[in-house]
Amino acid sequence: MQFALNEDQVAVRDMALAFAAEKIAPHALRWDEEKHFPVEVMREAATLGMGGIYIREDVGGSAMTRFDAALIFEALATGCPTTSAFISIHNMASWMIDAYGNDTQRHTWLPKLCTMELIASYCLTEPGAGSDAAALRTRAVRDGDHYVLNGQKQFISGAGGTDLLVVMVRTGGDGPGGISTLVIDGKTPGVSFGANERKMGWNAQPTRAVIFENARVPVTNRLSEEGVGFRIAMAGLDGGRLNITACSLGGAQTALDKARSYMKERKAFGKRLDEFQALQFRLADMAIELEAARTFLWRAAAALDRKDPDATMLCAMAKRFGTDVGFEVANHALQLHGGYGYLSEYGIEKIVRDLRVHQILEGTNEIMRLIVARKLIEGAR
Repeated sequence: MQFALNEDQVAVRDMALAFAAEKIAPHALRWDEEKHFPVEVMREAATLGMGGIYIREDVGGSAMTRFDAALIFEALATGCPTTSAFISIHNMASWMIDAYGNDTQRHTWLPKLCTMELIASYCLTEPGAGSDAAALRTRAVRDGDHYVLNGQKQFISGAGGTDLLVVMVRTGGDGPGGISTLVIDGKTPGVSFGANERKMGWNAQPTRAVIFENARVPVTNRLSEEGVGFRIAMAGLDGGRLNITACSLGGAQTALDKARSYMKERKAFGKRLDEFQALQFRLADMAIELEAARTFLWRAAAALDRKDPDATMLCAMAKRFGTDVGFEVANHALQLHGGYGYLSEYGIEKIVRDLRVHQILEGTNEIMRLIVARKLIEGAR
């Protein structure tokens, strides 16, 4: 395990930081207000290798590590957590094709996914199956060379604005063993989308239901064999949890930086805010918690890269800790701004709104505790 970045890692991080500062941060508030999905900017990020960060090189990927990805998503999130988070979801969906697809599937879809000419959404959650993902009900019935799909997915990031849907469907009986994974063209007849949800945050990416009504999908679009879809989904979520944690830390770092700058300028009772010891202690605690979460993220990412047996547990730990810390740091930064923190022009309230959902998605933080507890109890037997 390392506690300092090497030259290549510093270069990767600095590239992403520069892109965030130039291409994302200046527009983040407007994108939030206008509910604008910045596809063209994301495609610019893809020209720098960020459309297929840990995808293999033979299909145009960057072949970087999960550790590299954590650095990139934290850096991008300093400009806008929402935009960074969507790029991370696109990478997760693309990785599932890279890891579980055959050569034909990989070479059909991944070159354009890596450039983000095609953009992907990940479809697992349903109206009645959130944390209990193994209970999903969207059904795919085999009919010759096709599956016929009926059902609905809920809370799907990018839905209606993306090209490919990586969808978990039930092809067999109840439970995780009956789930398979299909890659579906978003324009397939019988696929439709609900209204763009009105949300607390994450307004720079659409969130819609995906509805399947007798949609016919070729059997050749199935990743791997029938019945392994739940395993594919869970494998994707290990990395997804690291990515969303990184997005939390990037947003929180920007909030902390804004608070430090504000406290140097704002005066109360004849003193600058940063001269009050109680507020100095608050800043110190925010920085300590953020650094602890970052160190934890790096440890979990390194474990996933090594295929450590405890990687799933460490990813769950890092996600629970890091997303809680990210939200709390951003919330404290808002408090340090006083009434100005509540105004949109200062950018803090947007970060607070964006980071709140990170404690819910990719598995709620309660589920992260459950994963950790089960691992601990199994290890004690």
